Amino acid sequence: MTYSRVAILLLMAATLMVTEMFVLWLWHLPRRNAALVDVGWGAGLGMLAVLYACLGPAPMFRSFLLAGVVVFWSFRLSWHLYRDRIAGDRPEEGRYETLRARWGSKAPFYFLLFFLLQGVLNVFLSLPFLFISFNVSPHLKSTEWFGVALWLLALCGEAFADRQLKVFKADPSNKGLVCDRGLWRYSRHPNYFCEWLIWCSYALMATSSAKLGFFAWICPVIILFLLLKVTGIPPTEAQALRSRGDAYRRYQARTRAFFPWFPKNESVSRGST
Repeated sequence: MTYSRVAILLLMAATLMVTEMFVLWLWHLPRRNAALVDVGWGAGLGMLAVLYACLGPAPMFRSFLLAGVVVFWSFRLSWHLYRDRIAGDRPEEGRYETLRARWGSKAPFYFLLFFLLQGVLNVFLSLPFLFISFNVSPHLKSTEWFGVALWLLALCGEAFADRQLKVFKADPSNKGLVCDRGLWRYSRHPNYFCEWLIWCSYALMATSSAKLGFFAWICPVIILFLLLKVTGIPPTEAQALRSRGDAYRRYQARTRAFFPWFPKNESVSRGST
């Protein structure tokens, strides 16, 4: 691995992410919908994967594999977030509304910092893609194939979870109820769990890459921390408690938050919350 070349790519990545997030911040001002940062977060990672694949020294087949899996995941995630949180002038998510109210007149400036911080985070989280792009081995190793298989499994799981929740919410008879069907019966956040598995697959693919490939496992650790303690479960469940109250508390009592397992109370009928 040529460290000067790595430094140049990281500098290019940082410039790209700061530019992307600044443009999205400008776009969000008249819309007053900070959820654009979520769309930009997913799309930015796909952009970085393409950047590394095009400029890294890895063989073409590995570069296309890297860019293909990340861009597909990135596009699916970004498009889902856009339709769910932005399209049709949707109202701003509760967690961002809370921040906007807390920050008051300084909200535009603080949101600028928030957007830029997400861009910087993307650069750090793109390390698995960077390591893969410097793997010049002529053949894919077993860990890479297993990583691709795990990625496919996790992506399907995330898509199924999103679809199940969308169908549940679209049914008027479920208004005010908690989705505890399908994958949501075994985890309160199966989509987050599958998202974390996707990051584990990236780290697995990067493990055999270059001398520092094992450092890629820092990224799924960071993602796990963010999901469990910061931007994932805490604000999502706080909003669910505000909107569904005791129904969601009962759901919390019987269903694991993250890692899937059987409900604690099997006698509770599904959809009854």
